[in-house]
Amino acid sequence: MSILLVIGLALAILGFALIVQGVQLQRAQMRLAGIGGVIGGAVLAFLSAAIVIIPAGFTGVLFSVFGGVQQDELGEGLHIVIPVVQQVTLYDLRQQEITLATTTGDQINARSSEGLDIGVDVTVIYQVVGREAARLHQDIGPSFVNIRLRPQIRTAVRDGIAEYNAADLISTQRAALQRGIESELSESLSSDNILILGVLLRDVRIPNLITDAIEEKQAAEQQVEVEENRRRQSEIAAQRRVIEATGERDAAIARAEGEAEALRLRADALRDNPDLIQLEFAQRLAPTVQTIMLPTDGNFLMDVRQLVRNE
Repeated sequence: MSILLVIGLALAILGFALIVQGVQLQRAQMRLAGIGGVIGGAVLAFLSAAIVIIPAGFTGVLFSVFGGVQQDELGEGLHIVIPVVQQVTLYDLRQQEITLATTTGDQINARSSEGLDIGVDVTVIYQVVGREAARLHQDIGPSFVNIRLRPQIRTAVRDGIAEYNAADLISTQRAALQRGIESELSESLSSDNILILGVLLRDVRIPNLITDAIEEKQAAEQQVEVEENRRRQSEIAAQRRVIEATGERDAAIARAEGEAEALRLRADALRDNPDLIQLEFAQRLAPTVQTIMLPTDGNFLMDVRQLVRNE
């Protein structure tokens, strides 16, 4: 109830009271004041019905008793209408949501592709197309949520769940199901000038038997992954040992080849220089052996200790 209407009613009541008292007291001025109050109150009441203010985020659909629903909606702000002859119905153009869940007592029950009972809680974000609000009002009316939106959500969710098995609904295919429901709702409600902005699957409940089986399967898969990782680690360790052994073998071969080459070079040097044999022999004598090498054509060695004993 607007402020003008409240003031008008109060003024009219006050004027009526003045008229009654003026009649009882036979005072003409009081009667005139009362009549003025009643007229002023009626004028204010009339103005309150004639002035319509459209709040922010809303649009007004105008209905006339002479022309029906007007196709031009009323935008935000103040508008003047003809009371009784014209009526304005407000529609919220802001983003809104509707939730079907166990908490609200209207959760959705559906069946998966294998016939299992699935419980779903869903939230749909929607918006009324502002430039088509008059058509929505004419075709369905302000109760479009209960008449059209809510039943269509139930149908889309049930149709979507019927395409998947229960195990996939809580794992890999949940996002696909959500997109499918959103697509179906957008297509079915576009003709009603309702824009679907998003679909959120709040909860998908499958039978406990399936949940336990999925958990057991996941545990088994995790165990397989653990064993596979261990096998890979063993293979890597074996490959590392093979590489190390190969490296050691190559190193040993390289050392042997180096030693053989050194011996070959040494043999070639001794063959080309026979005198080096005597030098090699002398170098290998024990440190306690005292010898004297004399230059002679006979290439002999003399034991000095033998000479000392002969003296």
